[in-house]
Amino acid sequence: MISKGTIIGDRYEIIKSLGEGGMANVYLANDILLNREVAIKMLRGELSNEDKFIKRFQREALALSSSSISHPNIVQMYDLGEENNNHYIVMEYVRGNTLKHLLNKRGHLTLTEAVDIMLQLTEGISHAHKSYIIHRDLKPQNIMIEDNGLVKIADFGIAIALNAAQLTQTNSVMGSVHYLPPEQASGHKATIKSDIYSLGIMFYELITGVLPFRGENAVEIALKHMKTPIESVKKYNENIPQSIENIILKATAKNPKNRYNDVNEMHQDLIYCLNDDIKNQAKVVFKYPEFNFEEAPRMIIANPDKKVSNTEERLINKSYISEDNSVNQEEIKEEKKEKNLLKVLALILILIFITLVTVFLFTKLTANKNIKIPNISNLSREDAESVLKESGISVSTEIKEVESDTIEKGKVVKTEPSIGSTVKQGRTITIYISSGENKFIVENYKNLNFLTVKTKLEEVYKMKVIEKKKEVESLDSIDQYTILDQEPKEGSKLSIGDTITLYTPDIYDKYPDFVKDKWTIERVRDFARKYNINLQESAVDSEKDKDSIIRQNREAGTKIEANATLSVSYSKGK
Repeated sequence: MISKGTIIGDRYEIIKSLGEGGMANVYLANDILLNREVAIKMLRGELSNEDKFIKRFQREALALSSSSISHPNIVQMYDLGEENNNHYIVMEYVRGNTLKHLLNKRGHLTLTEAVDIMLQLTEGISHAHKSYIIHRDLKPQNIMIEDNGLVKIADFGIAIALNAAQLTQTNSVMGSVHYLPPEQASGHKATIKSDIYSLGIMFYELITGVLPFRGENAVEIALKHMKTPIESVKKYNENIPQSIENIILKATAKNPKNRYNDVNEMHQDLIYCLNDDIKNQAKVVFKYPEFNFEEAPRMIIANPDKKVSNTEERLINKSYISEDNSVNQEEIKEEKKEKNLLKVLALILILIFITLVTVFLFTKLTANKNIKIPNISNLSREDAESVLKESGISVSTEIKEVESDTIEKGKVVKTEPSIGSTVKQGRTITIYISSGENKFIVENYKNLNFLTVKTKLEEVYKMKVIEKKKEVESLDSIDQYTILDQEPKEGSKLSIGDTITLYTPDIYDKYPDFVKDKWTIERVRDFARKYNINLQESAVDSEKDKDSIIRQNREAGTKIEANATLSVSYSKGK
């Protein structure tokens, strides 16, 4: 342990310990140079001389240090170094708790909350994948949630580059067993689809409060990931929409071929999954067999009889070689398929070459003839192409769209070169098709989740979404992200890129009645931290429930001001 006031790297002053792990300790520190709070992750002293732990520690630093991986939903790394043979990473300090803490406190989340968290997770992981980084250890313990609801992905300690080798020569597969995809449990390399599987398991846990695969030890759980179909989420809540269950089924498919191709596909389904026209879609049907993918014949697990918790249980899988060193028949089949595919591709390329030569020669022979581009305005694409071909003019395969207030959608607006221009016979021109008016009808967003609507409007309609607060008298039926009103109103016409204003509850602009509303002292402490209020508390004898508030010095309805002092008394209990 490092004591308060210790200076690390001549720059970071330790404030307090934030937690201890099996591999590293985390401290809150002040960056003296930039005057900001940071989190310092320091490799435990007894591990500082062990190469495998140093390599894993450096792997996290390498993954996070890439400028391309900077993203609002990924914990940012600021610095790394070594102090007295102790390796450390300096990271962004996240004010909040882990997703696991939230699940332990709540049991399960509402559908709206779960979808919002998953939208942020898929955004962050999609960015990591685009930066060629696979996380490999996605679980609620590695997900931070700030007080304002912003989700941050942490702990890239076993992350790998998509083109990198495994950490050890044995190709060991690492990751928490409860979230480990079947292909990794059977000894195969991690891919982007491995992270998708872990995201699917987390989504299941968020909306049900339980893990789909449980057991007494790591072996039992790993085998269930590979062999046992996932239970329907409707078992825990029959009102869960089929659209949500489909997302979980596609993300957690045993056969990677049945999963989403990338995280962005999953993100797009999450955007619309709570829409009324999507909720009752048909149950997903897989194209490929679920239990017919290649598995390693042997699986070795560290401490197989150890009971598994939700923390740091690791699988170790080693590739198996048969005694007669026989060649895998499936691999032979795949090689034959690849060879046949190459032959087909070669034939296609030859045909394309012959076609191009023919077109070239025809163009040369007719190059001297001039043709006037006929008036094809207001014709359909098919009719326009037919007219142009009869005139000896080729049409580009790239058909462009332009807005038009006068020409019906799907009809020709103009050509390039322009209609009436003279071109050589065989010349290729481009036609422009009307996309119609580029406007859409504003829907009614009242009582919907602000974050879900904001994401849809920004991504689909490229709109600028402004959030404004509106005072409310009661919070019984709404939460902080419920949309109360909108401008413009439902039925208005807007263009792509316009601005819309959404009103959400101004929840705590004024002090609530802690006594009447039966607040606990813990809840008041969270309130004080959130609004930067100095809290003075005292425990008194009372017949009321333990920890319940029995007195407050700030009158309910009084405006909240930062750095003010709030005094409360709470019950010691009966």
